[in-house]
Amino acid sequence: MARPRPESGLSLYLSRQASSLPRYVLEQLLYAAVGWIPTVVGIGVRALLYRLILRMDGLAAIESGVRLRFADHIRLGKGVYLDHGAYLHACPAGIEIGDRSFVMHNAVLHVYNFRDLPHAFIRIGRDSLIGEMNVLRGQGGITVGDRVYTAPLVQMLAVNHVYDDPTRPMVEQGITAEGITVEDDVWIGAGAIITDGVRIGRGAVVAAGAVVTADVPPHTVVGGVPARPLKQIESGVPAVRRGQVHY
Repeated sequence: MARPRPESGLSLYLSRQASSLPRYVLEQLLYAAVGWIPTVVGIGVRALLYRLILRMDGLAAIESGVRLRFADHIRLGKGVYLDHGAYLHACPAGIEIGDRSFVMHNAVLHVYNFRDLPHAFIRIGRDSLIGEMNVLRGQGGITVGDRVYTAPLVQMLAVNHVYDDPTRPMVEQGITAEGITVEDDVWIGAGAIITDGVRIGRGAVVAAGAVVTADVPPHTVVGGVPARPLKQIESGVPAVRRGQVHY
């Protein structure tokens, strides 16, 4: 039996931009008409008109130059802020951002579920901040809790390539996508990388530049490559001393 021909060209492009051709036309028309408008005027216009394409629980501030794909699968809570140049690519499983959470400039939230993976999504809780130039790849699902702060250049990569067979090209061996969970009240320092399958416990701190390949217990500071526990956070003990900076 002949294998079905994959999508190509224009049809492939459209299938990876929006849920349907009419949705693509509507979304692109809105971006062209009002996506560029600067200052508070543009924020106000988009807060009204983007309701036609997004699910919005209340007023949200969307700066100029924000790029959205599969906008009908993006949900924004009350008081959400999307900074200049942020890129949200939802795919069908969606992106949800909780009340009063910020996504700072040039951050990338990308579900990219074109392999029909069962748990591809990004969920961000309330009062959290995704820092400048963060990359969140949600093929295996990323869950970020409440009051989570990430510094610039953090990466959360909920996907990994299979490369066990040296006789086959790696791109033909598939991927794994177990997911990443970051519990409430976590601080992740600049340039840290969180790999697939990791859970970071409540109240933990990830030092700048760490590569986290294993679960982090609650209220624990980890650092290094690969990350290892550095200290336990205890009541009454200062978390940061002179010369010890994790941001």
